Amino acid sequence: GETISISFHNVLNVVICLQDVLSKKAEPITANSTNLWWIWFKNCLGALDGIHIKIRVPKVNKPRYQTQKGDITTNMLGFCTPDIHFVYVLPGWEGSVVDGRVLQDAISRRYGLKIVMSGFSQSSVSFQILEEPKGNGF
Repeated sequence: GETISISFHNVLNVVICLQDVLSKKAEPITANSTNLWWIWFKNCLGALDGIHIKIRVPKVNKPRYQTQKGDITTNMLGFCTPDIHFVYVLPGWEGSVVDGRVLQDAISRRYGLKIVMSGFSQSSVSFQILEEPKGNGF
């Protein structure tokens, strides 16, 4: 597990160094979009979602990383453009943490996501990104 962790962090450091080359500016979905996946999201910049990634942790840390289903995971939040280019990634939260707390952390960071609620109902909340994040979530 230690060798994988070192290699993973080395790759993350390279991605951070190349962020200006790898990053892409998000463009809003146009009103005349014909893409069936995105026609309902006019003026949105992309999609925001969280994912649990299975990991290995020392036995003492397992309770923090254990999900309700019993898996040991890390919770990662990502924001990507409609053509699946990541604009923001925030990895590293324990698997036991709910997605709302991870999102709150991403919003509250100095160079985190800058969003405003543009409308909401009981069943859904829509977000509009005010500006592309400066820096990254690493």
